[in-house]
Amino acid sequence: MENQHIIVRVATPDDIHYSKTITDEMEASAKARGTGIAKRSPAYVELKMQEGKAVIALTETGDWVGFCYIEAWGHGKFVANSGLIVNPAFRGHGVAKSIKHKIFELSREMYPESKIFGLTTGLAVMKINSELGYEPVTYSELTDDEEFWKGCRSCVNFDILTSKQRKNCLCTAMLYDPAEKLKEAEERAMADAKAKQEAAATAAQPVNQLSVTAAGQIHHEKRRRRFKGNIKLYERWLRFKRFVLLNSKKEGGATGTRKKFFLF
Repeated sequence: MENQHIIVRVATPDDIHYSKTITDEMEASAKARGTGIAKRSPAYVELKMQEGKAVIALTETGDWVGFCYIEAWGHGKFVANSGLIVNPAFRGHGVAKSIKHKIFELSREMYPESKIFGLTTGLAVMKINSELGYEPVTYSELTDDEEFWKGCRSCVNFDILTSKQRKNCLCTAMLYDPAEKLKEAEERAMADAKAKQEAAATAAQPVNQLSVTAAGQIHHEKRRRRFKGNIKLYERWLRFKRFVLLNSKKEGGATGTRKKFFLF
């Protein structure tokens, strides 16, 4: 891909001739990883292009580079950015990140009040998601739309999902909640305003009139621990999760001792 400019844009009906190439690569990639994604037909991908609910990446000469699409669940209450795939010849150059940012932007534009979620086994995708504001969540916080979960049937790990009553699997669930983000923004704005007021009040005091509490204690604001600051921790946890779930699959189910280790 040296010296090739890549264009990442919303897909249109003019792009439907790429659909078979895209779905073939989706299937090949899932087999190579040993973990599945919902299998999609060329017709389904073409529908997403016609609806304006997909993002495609191409070179200036028209070579296919990558793809991702939007699915709405629970009457639009939830939105998933699904089917992210990059041409193997263009991997490792930030294409997936560009596509994820573009599809996230499109999702927020088309479904501004919807929660955006995803299931992934890839640490790189988790890192991109966290940069966009996603947080790891339990499966119970995702859509309960049966049509979404039916899509997991083509995954090689579907039996693990069903054996755990859809509460756990090899994939990690991540969620962007616009209402929660708005609340956080309002809280930050209030905290910033308060900090400015306190700074102004302190600046107005003589230097020798600093006040302390009667007990001489210093209080620190408790900060929420962010996922993007703990990528290495999650990498270790993902390896452990995969080890436990795959072992339980081989043995026909996890023992009571193993179950207590599950985080969700």
